Amino acid sequence: MSQTRPHSQDVPPQLDVGTPEEPGSHGKRRSPVARFFGVLGPGLVTGAADDDPSGIATYAQAGATFRYSMLWTSIVTFPLMAATQEICDRMAQATGDSFGKLIRRKFPRSLRLVIGVLLVALIVANVVNVAADLMAIGQGMQLLHAGPAPVWSAVAGVAILGAVVAGSFELIGRVFKWLCLVLLVYIGVLFVADVDWAQVLRGFAGMSIQLTPDYLGLTVAVLGTTISPYMFFWQTAQRVEQLRAEDLGGDKAPRLADRTPSAARRKLRNGRIDVIAGMAFSQLIMFAIITATAATLGKAGTHVSTAADAAKALAPIAGAGSTVLFAVGFVGSAVLAIPVLAASGAAGIAGLANQEWGLERSPRRAPLFYVVLAAGIVGGTLMSVVSSDPIGLLVLSAILNGIAAGPFLVVMMLISRDRRIMREYTNGRLAAVLGWTTTVLMCVAGAYGIWYTVTNG
Repeated sequence: MSQTRPHSQDVPPQLDVGTPEEPGSHGKRRSPVARFFGVLGPGLVTGAADDDPSGIATYAQAGATFRYSMLWTSIVTFPLMAATQEICDRMAQATGDSFGKLIRRKFPRSLRLVIGVLLVALIVANVVNVAADLMAIGQGMQLLHAGPAPVWSAVAGVAILGAVVAGSFELIGRVFKWLCLVLLVYIGVLFVADVDWAQVLRGFAGMSIQLTPDYLGLTVAVLGTTISPYMFFWQTAQRVEQLRAEDLGGDKAPRLADRTPSAARRKLRNGRIDVIAGMAFSQLIMFAIITATAATLGKAGTHVSTAADAAKALAPIAGAGSTVLFAVGFVGSAVLAIPVLAASGAAGIAGLANQEWGLERSPRRAPLFYVVLAAGIVGGTLMSVVSSDPIGLLVLSAILNGIAAGPFLVVMMLISRDRRIMREYTNGRLAAVLGWTTTVLMCVAGAYGIWYTVTNG
C-alpha cells in the first residue's frame, strides 16, 4: 500500500536484525502457523478492542432493531478500517514516532493548538466510552449475581488503573492477546440460531437500507464504533512500544530506514498481516453479533435496553446459561478495551506536547502520560457509578466517536503523504484511495451524527 524507492545516501548504517516473529539471527525457522501467530500484536489487539461493550451494544441494537439490514456496514467498513490502520502502522514503523509526535512534526503551532482541542474532545469521548465499558463490567458481574453493578464498576476502574500503572507493557500486551479469545463466543450462535441466510445476503448487498433518522443515526453509531479515532493513536503507540523493545533500537524505536531493505520489507509485510488479521477478526465478531441478534432478538421484537436483554441473543447456544456466557464476553471485552481507550488519548496528548509516554515508562518518567491516563479512567469510573442508562451511554459513545473520526482522518492522511516525514513509505495509490474514501465517509457521518445528536437530545 506504500510507494518505495531506493534509500538515499544519507540513510544511517542499516542492520538486518532478527525479530521475535522472524527467523532472523537465531537461524531457526518456525512453521507458517507459528510465524502467523508470532506477528500478531498491535493490529489484533486494536481489532479486538474495537469490539468493546460499546461495539457489542451498538451491533446488538442494530440487529435487534433493524435485523439484517445493517450487515452491509461490515462489508463496507472492512477495507476502510484495514487501510486506515495499515497507514497508522506504517507511519509508526517508518518514523519510530506515535501519532501525537507526528502531529507535532507535521503542523505549525497554530494548527497544533486546534488539533490539541480536537484531541481533548476525543479524550472526553473516550471518558464516556470508558464509563460505558465500566458500566458493562458492572452489569456483567450483576448478571453473574456477584453484587450491585455500581460497586463492580468502581472496583474494576480502580483495579484496571492500578494494573496499567504498575504492570509492564509486555505483560499487558500478552494478557490483551488472550482476552481477544473471549469474543469468539458470539460466533457460536450462528451455528445453532435460526438465521435467515437469504436476508443476510440482502443485508450484505444493502438491499434493505432505510432512509429514516433512527436508521441513519444508528448507522453513524455503527461506523463510529467500527472506525474509532482512538484506534489511530493506539495502533501507532503500541507499534512504537513494540519497536522500542527490540535490541536494534534500545530506548528509541528503530525506523524502517534503520534496517536493510529486506528487513524493512519483512517488517512492513508482518505489520500488514497483523493489521488485516486484526480487522478481519473485528469484522467477523461484528457480523456475528448483528446476525445473532437479528435471528433472535430481532425476530422476537425484543428492545435492547439492558445487558440482560442483549444476553438473550446467546440463548440458542447456552440456554439458561446465556446470561453467564454474555457476561463473560461483556466483562472480558471491557477489560481489554478500557486501557486501550485511556492510553491512546494519553499517548496522543503527551506526544503532541513532546513529553515522554508509554506503558513501559514509569509514572515519574512520563508524568503527563499517566496523569491523562489516570484522569480518563477515574473520570470514567465516576461517570459509571452515577449513570443509569448503560446501553444508551454505550451507543452515545459510539456516535461521539463517529463525530470525532473525520478530523483525525484528515490529519492522518496529510501526515502519511508527507515525504519529508515518511520518506519512501508514503501512501501508494490503493492506500490513498481507501484512506480518503474513509475520510469523506466519516466526515459526512460525523456531520449527520452532530445533527442527529442535537435534534434527538
